[in-house]
Amino acid sequence: MATLHITGDPDADALLSADPLALLIGMLLDQQVPMETAFAGPAKLKDRLGGLDAAEIAGYDPEKLVEVFRISPSVHRFPGSMAARVQSLCATVRDEWGGRADAIWTRDAPSGAEILARLKALPGFGEQKAKIFLALLGKQYGLEADGWREAAGDYGATGSFRSVADIVDPGSLTKVREFKRAAKAAAR
Repeated sequence: MATLHITGDPDADALLSADPLALLIGMLLDQQVPMETAFAGPAKLKDRLGGLDAAEIAGYDPEKLVEVFRISPSVHRFPGSMAARVQSLCATVRDEWGGRADAIWTRDAPSGAEILARLKALPGFGEQKAKIFLALLGKQYGLEADGWREAAGDYGATGSFRSVADIVDPGSLTKVREFKRAAKAAAR
């Protein structure tokens, strides 16, 4: 089992380490909020819902799920849209992957390129998010699929500090933040 250190909260990190659905939801939530906030979201959901189950979340009353997202501290700064995205993701996991998020990267021993294609097909996962998640699986979650580094592109590079895939301690978090600041400044 992986031991992730993303949120600064040992319980939230333990959930991400042990539960593939939590990790997938955390990655989905990782937009327009700090990484730590996004990846702490699954722990908040688990506490509020009494568990994390793709079928249960997919079948949850959408308006009630938004209310769950809004409970302070909120799961995300955009509770309505993100609750809908999480529900859609969970429906896909339920319907296409037998309710098991890890089947996305384990069923039929897929290559890195196949895993990337599967991730990109998920609601809320574009090219960049899929590559970052693939790198996270390979660098920290024990994924050994052939070609995962190549499929993850620059995010798969050894020794890089580009994304959540590279965060293993407070020092690496600082390096990732510096990389992101520099990238934003260069884009301006």
